[in-house]
Amino acid sequence: MTKRVALARALALDLPILFLDEPTSGLDPIAAGDFDALIKTLQTTLGLTVFMVTHDLASLTTVCDRVAALADGGIGAIGPMRELLQSEHPWVRAYFHGKRSQMLQPHMR
Repeated sequence: MTKRVALARALALDLPILFLDEPTSGLDPIAAGDFDALIKTLQTTLGLTVFMVTHDLASLTTVCDRVAALADGGIGAIGPMRELLQSEHPWVRAYFHGKRSQMLQPHMR
């Protein structure tokens, strides 16, 4: 509920860009999915640009059209998810193709 209240306060400012820092952190998978769906709906209906920092791969693939993966003190890869999945950058490959991301692979394509 706290995250939704914070989101409502941000939306009250009626700005074209919404910044989210780890928006699903601390939420269970169902609540995180609901929050992602809410963000996607707001994106579509209000025409918002959402700038999101997250480690949650499910949120990343649900909400984001373009992704920038930070690696080695800079941007390791940037583009749609399908391009990041094909990145040759070692850290980006390890992040998106590592053990923990394997369960999300069908969802990320």
